[in-house]
Amino acid sequence: VQFVESGGGLVQPGGSLRLSCAASGFTFSRYVMNWYRQAPGKGRELVAGISTTGGSTNYADSVRGRFTISRDNAKNTVYLQMNSLKPEDTAVYYCNAKSPYSPKYEYWGQGTQVTVSS
Repeated sequence: VQFVESGGGLVQPGGSLRLSCAASGFTFSRYVMNWYRQAPGKGRELVAGISTTGGSTNYADSVRGRFTISRDNAKNTVYLQMNSLKPEDTAVYYCNAKSPYSPKYEYWGQGTQVTVSS
């Protein structure tokens, strides 16, 4: 199993970034895909999730209306479009794949840093 995460970086408050996570080594279309984040000194939190077909999404209250999760099963890739970024969005963002059939099958990306600062 391998993930290639990209799109992180430094952005000013109010700016936008688009994270990508390209997956391989498992049947991508059969997994729920999630984005988590972990800020310094804090626990890892679920930011957004998307069902296997992309027909259902969920968001943390702190990002709803600003972030959009999407997936392309033909490209084995999940995205996180982040708009109106705030300093409190600063964190390492992790791609996560979770089987809806068995909790035994769960995989994590290596993380990509997002820093929101002027």
